[in-house]
Amino acid sequence: MTAEGFLEGRRLQLARGVLLQCIMGGYPPSRFYGSDDGDLALVADPKQIHRLPWSQQPRALAICDADELSGESSRLSTRGQLKAVVARYAALGLAPVVATELEFFVFAPNPDPTQPFQPPMGLDGRREEGHSAFSVSSNNGLRPFFSEVYACMAALGLPRDTFMHEMGVSQFEINLLHGDPLLLADQTFLFKHLLKEVALKHGLTVVCMAKPLAHTPGSSMHIHQSVVEADSGRNVFSDEAGEPTATFRHFIGGQQACLADFTALFAPNVNSYQRLCHPFASPNNACWSHDNRSAGLRIPASSPVARRVENRLPGADANPYLAIAASLAAGLYGIEHRLEPSAAIQGEFEVPDNLSLPCTLHAALERLKRSHLAKELFGTEFIEGYIASKTLELTSFFDEITPWERRVLAAQA
Repeated sequence: MTAEGFLEGRRLQLARGVLLQCIMGGYPPSRFYGSDDGDLALVADPKQIHRLPWSQQPRALAICDADELSGESSRLSTRGQLKAVVARYAALGLAPVVATELEFFVFAPNPDPTQPFQPPMGLDGRREEGHSAFSVSSNNGLRPFFSEVYACMAALGLPRDTFMHEMGVSQFEINLLHGDPLLLADQTFLFKHLLKEVALKHGLTVVCMAKPLAHTPGSSMHIHQSVVEADSGRNVFSDEAGEPTATFRHFIGGQQACLADFTALFAPNVNSYQRLCHPFASPNNACWSHDNRSAGLRIPASSPVARRVENRLPGADANPYLAIAASLAAGLYGIEHRLEPSAAIQGEFEVPDNLSLPCTLHAALERLKRSHLAKELFGTEFIEGYIASKTLELTSFFDEITPWERRVLAAQA
């Protein structure tokens, strides 16, 4: 939209079905978004209008809510779903607090998708081979790129906690500062958009796939969650003596009760399960533990005021609005129903059958399809539309024959 049109308050409308557009560009049948495919209004959030610092032309980006023309939030909007979950906490006098850790890879351009990704050429004329995890000098070859990333983050008002080289080849992680869930979802979205745009300026490719390289750790989007009293800001996961509360246990119990049903919301793509089924500290279970990275739900070592639950299931490919909404809805479900968690696990452990999670997109979608709980918390319209869109994507994947199949199976008698 032109700046003039935006400043005049001109309403921008969008076909309802676009909210269910699949990643290849197609749409499920119109019955999933209203047979008329009428319009929604895109309503800009005045706190999320940003001049784009990487653009040579003066341009701005406005994060919008997708609202029905009658004024209420569209049930197909993932941002709207997150706002609804936060409102349910507010009705109880509570406010969730979250932070995201986002991992991503920086690669050389990859014009031929049949070829594996490669790290960019460093200043020494070599490509990284994966020996730089947590090294202070690991990104020297990418310093111009990261310098502009930092500058753009500052221009967009995106505060960062830590930035580091992760375990994978040319893999990095950013920790965003904890705060309001909607704000953190917006910041995570903006940061991913920023990364890709700045990378293109520097002749690089940023990839937020869950598992872009074989035999290499995948990329996660861990969600750290706590809950405070809305009026006092007191962390309700700790009592006055600094001990865990019943609310803390119930929150974990809700996560455990919901994670299997919600796996397709945290791991939305075929590739998501490459990360979960070849775990390098990427557990596909609903066990919980004190500071054990093999558990899907980890309680990081912290002071009582910072006691929190880390959901380690979501990948970097997850929709931040939907992943945060699903995780917080699960915790709230546990609080409301006073669910008790299983016993905490430590050290080496075997995952009980009742705490294992779907390990393929097909299995996850089937589990979501049978979930009355998901429909209760997010609405039948959203869940059925989401499944329809993801089923199109899964069908498209099965329409192709992979190099592995040709390489390994063609010679079989």
